[in-house]
Amino acid sequence: MSTEGTRYHLLRLLEDNPEATQRELAMGMGVSVGKANYVLRALMDKGLVKAQNFRRSDNKRAYLYKLTPAGVAEKMRIARSYLAQRKAEYERIREEIEALEAELGALRAEEDG
Repeated sequence: MSTEGTRYHLLRLLEDNPEATQRELAMGMGVSVGKANYVLRALMDKGLVKAQNFRRSDNKRAYLYKLTPAGVAEKMRIARSYLAQRKAEYERIREEIEALEAELGALRAEEDG
């Protein structure tokens, strides 16, 4: 996954579940806890995410991660870019599938002919 894709997934996860732990975020992103922490810190350093301590009965050191207005805008920018990237990837795969199907059709015609 690209760096931009990783940032997009993290921003989306934080927006959906601001109480998530870094371990939960890492699992949701499919990366190590260290990588999730690194990306989260970078987003915080850029002012896109803020962390606030909050009290939960099971974990007194828990954080609430909130997207800042700049974070919401960045998530939208990344989403557009990521969508364009994924569409291009889809088109390449679709063309490859069509070429493989045509090749198999030609091989079957040779076998039958």
